[in-house]
Amino acid sequence: MSDDASLIAATLAGDTAAFGQLVGRYQDRLYNSLLRILGSAEDAADIVQDAFVQAYTKLASFRGSSAFYTWLYRIAFNLAMSHARRGHKTASLDGRKTLAGDEPMDGQPTAEAGLLEQERAELVHAALAELSLEYRQILVLREIDGCHYDQIAEILELPVGTVRSRLFRARLQMRDLLAPRLHVERIADTR
Repeated sequence: MSDDASLIAATLAGDTAAFGQLVGRYQDRLYNSLLRILGSAEDAADIVQDAFVQAYTKLASFRGSSAFYTWLYRIAFNLAMSHARRGHKTASLDGRKTLAGDEPMDGQPTAEAGLLEQERAELVHAALAELSLEYRQILVLREIDGCHYDQIAEILELPVGTVRSRLFRARLQMRDLLAPRLHVERIADTR
């Protein structure tokens, strides 16, 4: 499979199929990130589509000083922020259910254990939905997408120190949101 730089060069030379390969390479990852940030499958899909359209039209301005997906994520996250600022509601109950998804059953000792794991995942996603957009973004990028601090700093156009402090505060808020919910769940499990 070609690297991003050769696909970008081919796209700029008029090969639209090369850009299609870039879309195929990054659309699922970008969609999953935006789904967790916005809490709406429809909004995430719309923003992914808009991000790829913008990336295609602005591809000539891509300098290559960062990875292509970092540049693409920056476009998508800016669109998500604009979307949120326009007052679109994020993280509906349906969105939370979509976020939790279906848990794989392979490796689960019992159906009950699978249900408990799904409930925990729903609790985490519900708590994530309660965070501010800036904290949700940073947690998704670091904990779900596995981005390094410098990548997050590039995507969000923030100093690395700011990324670290926001991530610290976001983790504290998640802990505070989850602690009472998980405690209630543990009490219910012991009955």
